[in-house]
Amino acid sequence: MTEKSDITLTINGKAHAIRVEARRTLADAIREECGQTGTHIGCEHGVCGACTVLVDGEPVRSCLMFAQQADSRQIRTVEGLAKGDEMHAMQRAFMDNHGLQCGFCTPGFLMLAVGVLEREPDISDHDLVDVLSSNLCRCTGYQNIIKAVRAAAIEMRQS
Repeated sequence: MTEKSDITLTINGKAHAIRVEARRTLADAIREECGQTGTHIGCEHGVCGACTVLVDGEPVRSCLMFAQQADSRQIRTVEGLAKGDEMHAMQRAFMDNHGLQCGFCTPGFLMLAVGVLEREPDISDHDLVDVLSSNLCRCTGYQNIIKAVRAAAIEMRQS
């Protein structure tokens, strides 16, 4: 199982031609082969959500996806949210509403929330809480994360 394949991961609009073993996870490839370290690896079992990225616009646990499965697909990581020096509405909302403390889970929450709101901008509060409960945070108690995502939803709808 040490045979490697050539693939291209397109991350935040930039193509990365890499060689990976079939067993290489997308999370590891993003971090180690492509140098995008904002995607965090937590549980490596798909439970915590720290590794969430968008693949073709859908939130995906990158620790559960093989890098080869993402070949030639569009991947968006936390590094791709800001436009130059201008933070994404979700990043600003997390800062303004104290939606982060240690920050380890934050990239996963940001990507999950952006992915959901881009697909469903008028998501109900009940459904939003349900979606956000799929990611784990040990520090915040979730209330400020929910407040931040709701604030960003308003700004994203106005853009």
